[in-house]
Formats: sequence, C-alpha cells, structure tokens
Amino acid sequence: MRYPEFLKEKGTIGFVAPSFGCEIEPYRTAFDNALKKLSALGFRLDLGPNCYAGEGVGISNTPEKCGEELTKYYLKEDNECLISCGGGELMCEILEHVDFEAIKKAAPKWYMGYSDNTNMTFLLATLCDTAAVYGPCAATFGMEPWHPAVSDALEVLQGKKQAVGSYGMWEKEGLEDALAPYQCTEPLALKAWRPAGNEMEKTGGVSMKGRLIGGCMDCLVTLLGTKFDKVADFLEKYKEDGFIWFLEACDLNVFGIRRAMWQMEQAGWFRYAKGFLIGRPLCNGQEMIGLDQYEAVLPTVRRHKVPVIMDADLGHLPPMMPLVTGSMAEIKMEKEKLEITMEYK
Repeated sequence: MRYPEFLKEKGTIGFVAPSFGCEIEPYRTAFDNALKKLSALGFRLDLGPNCYAGEGVGISNTPEKCGEELTKYYLKEDNECLISCGGGELMCEILEHVDFEAIKKAAPKWYMGYSDNTNMTFLLATLCDTAAVYGPCAATFGMEPWHPAVSDALEVLQGKKQAVGSYGMWEKEGLEDALAPYQCTEPLALKAWRPAGNEMEKTGGVSMKGRLIGGCMDCLVTLLGTKFDKVADFLEKYKEDGFIWFLEACDLNVFGIRRAMWQMEQAGWFRYAKGFLIGRPLCNGQEMIGLDQYEAVLPTVRRHKVPVIMDADLGHLPPMMPLVTGSMAEIKMEKEKLEITMEYK
C-alpha cells in the first residue's frame, strides 16, 4: 500500500470538484469561509476550475471536464493533497475520464472526501494501491468553530494523528446557517455483536484488526461488476491482513442496505473479512415491514462469523471519524467509546 507524504506546514492544499461544486448556498459561503480559515492557518490554496461550477448533472461540470480536472490536479506538483469540494450524485460517470494508470504511476497524494467521493477513495486503494482519507469535504472546514472531527481530519492529512475516536454526541438535524457548527444533541449509542457459534450475541465490548476498506454503500454497489471493480485482486494481495469493511448509507432505505450487503457478499467482496464497522445511515431509525437498520446488516455478518460495530461516527449523520482507506487498523469498542488506531504499512 502506498502512503502519500503528509501535508506540510504552510503547504499547498488542492481543491477539486469531481462531484458537486460549491456554486450554490449554503456551500458557497461555507467553502469561501473554509478557504479563509485554512489560509489563516498558513496553507496555500490551489483551486481547480470546477470548484464553483454548476454546469453538470449531479456533478459540477461535464464528466469529461470533471475527470480531466481530477487527473490534472492529482498529477500536478503544485499541491500536496486534494480535498473534494463536496459529495453529489453521479461521480461514477467521470471515472472513464480519469487516468488511473497515470495516477498509479505518479507519486501518491492524499485525497479526502466522502459520500460520492467513495468513487475515488475506494478506487485509489483497490486500483492504485494508494491510501486515501474517507473524511469531510471542503465546505465543512467553513464551520465556526470547528468540531473536533474537523480538526482530526486536518491532522490526519498532516500526519499529526493516526488514532481517532468517537465523539460522544451526534447531529440529528443541522441548522440552515452555512457556518453553523454541528448541532450535536443525540448521545452516541454504539451497538456491537460478536459471533457465538452460528449466532451473533450482543456485547458491550469488541475488538478487531484488519485493513480498512469501504465507503458509501450507494456508490460501492454501483461500482460492483464494472471494469473498475478490481476488488478480487486487492483482496488476494492483502488476504493475510484480512479486512475491516467500514460502510455507511445515504439514499438507501433499510431494504436497500440489506440488498447492498447481499450483493457485495455474493460478489465475494467480504472474503477474508475480519469485521464490520457500520455508520449511522441517513435513514437512521427507519423500520419497514419488520426490518430495521440492524437486521439489514446482521444476516450477512452472521454468515461470516466476525464482529460488527454499528451506529459509529461515520458518514452522513455527523460528526464522522476520518478513516484512512487502505491502512491497517485496530478497532476497540468498550461501552460507549470507540477508538481506531491506524498503521501505515
């Protein structure tokens, strides 16, 4: 696994918009403030041409222009890392216009984003053997003041932090104010199960070790079976390490999550799984025809006889722990605390 050099003091942060840009509010105001805050910290800024664009469908610009921007800014030497402007809907359409062969041959560079950016964070690992950060997008850095999760993300890029943990409270509903901090009103309520024979038993403490891989399930199942799906080769390369799949969902309801878990399992993606880390889905608390978000996941996990932690600080209901896709991780949960230590090897 290739690990990029860390962002230096007064280094240059590049910004790209392979998914949505920051053309409309509240994202424009938040992004503008993010640039001010990062500049005040001494960083230089390198903005791609699509950061404020809104010509695309579900993305900032045409697939061709988004793919061109992403390739160019990843390969150029004027920036030390890339942060995506935002998530979106159709980043998958840009992939055929991204030069992954050139990226694979180039010096590795940190890329950070989440949600639709799974299309890059996941493929950097599985196609290019390069670590990436599943973490906040650029506009998030515009909040006043920063939540510890935002500071953690920057420190991961800087190499100042390789261990992250749960934050205690989470946001159910945010404010419309573009610069408002997270409105964390809900107490963290982690849930965990471990294998017990052919069943799963609920537990207040669990641990797991393996190589981190995953992202947003909505995007992962879209990639599955395409020419960009080289997961089988990736799994075989690192099978001795085993894998911890970190997963969360955006648009999927509880049945969509269950179907996605089944589909990934049937494709062989969960071969060599050592455990699962599941974030709060956006459909949090939903129940449909007797199925809830836990039973959407547990049947698949049960068949693999590995531990699972659910309702983690991961994904679309903030705050989210920044996770280095491709890194070796040790995850420990005790009662209402979760700690993830990542090794870059």
